[in-house]
Amino acid sequence: MKKFMASEFNNLKNKQDLLILAIESSCDETAVSVVKNGREVLSNVIASQIDIHRRFGGVVPEIASRNHLLAISNLYEEALRQANISAEQLDAIAVTYGAGLMGALLVGVNFAKGLSYALKKPLIAVNHVHGHIASNYISHPDLQPPFLCLMVSGGHTAILKVSDYTKFKMLGSTVDDAVGEAFDKVARVLSLPYPGGPEIDKLAKKGENNIKFTVSNSLKSTLKFSFSGIKTAVINYVHNKTQKGESFSPADVARSFQESVTDELVGKVARAMELSKMSKVVVAGGVGANSMLQEKLKAAAEKIGGKAYFPELKYCTDNAAMIGSMAYYYIRKGVGRAELGLTARPTIDL
Repeated sequence: MKKFMASEFNNLKNKQDLLILAIESSCDETAVSVVKNGREVLSNVIASQIDIHRRFGGVVPEIASRNHLLAISNLYEEALRQANISAEQLDAIAVTYGAGLMGALLVGVNFAKGLSYALKKPLIAVNHVHGHIASNYISHPDLQPPFLCLMVSGGHTAILKVSDYTKFKMLGSTVDDAVGEAFDKVARVLSLPYPGGPEIDKLAKKGENNIKFTVSNSLKSTLKFSFSGIKTAVINYVHNKTQKGESFSPADVARSFQESVTDELVGKVARAMELSKMSKVVVAGGVGANSMLQEKLKAAAEKIGGKAYFPELKYCTDNAAMIGSMAYYYIRKGVGRAELGLTARPTIDL
């Protein structure tokens, strides 16, 4: 079986067209997609758990895992139906194996291993973060490396140099909280529903930038980020106002926080573009849907003669199409093939 899979994988590298079924279950979305040649999405079905976890103010890992188990088999059947293909027509099975919630990842990984074994199709293990980058290939069919990537998600904040489809170099990352985590915690202290990022963005449009929330100055000369300080400053501001019985504007808090955070992100990206002499920057991860970040980054890139790329909204958050896209480029480069002993990894290098 192992030799068969290896030869099948090697044959795929030069096959003209590739149909890849991809599975994503790293957090609270169960997703299955069929992707052709890395850019054409034939189906992309998602079972979201947002309404389930909203009552808890965030994702409960055990509940997420159980709901993945309930959804994944039906999603697999629906993805094939929408793509109008049979399982036998697939060339490979791709799955997110990290990073994410261990229990949630295991559901997707084990389902993918079962399909790989039953269908005798090569198994491709995909880095979740690489998948987010690949979401831009779907939304922008002409986009090709090299470029810079601003990774902004619930678990990661980083600037990466993407020199080729499977070559990534870290230029700077967060030293504490990811920006998505900061958005969620600020939203929680403002009593906004989960997920917090879109709610902060919506509320900020009604507020004024009149409260001084600043990020750490100690990293000013670097491409590293720190969001723990500003998150704590917002929490302390709200708690102090509440304890003293003083009124405050949640909209102003949201606007002032978002202005400061997006200025930090955009400023570091602009500096990275100048230092690396890169004219293209792509954004990956859920925070990439933030309207203020998009507006500021587009303007900053254009100011230095460059261009910013954003995935379509449906590909900003977790989905399987991005995993199928990245798996295609893994295969073309001869990397990513996994054995049936593959296991999930809650943490993984970018």
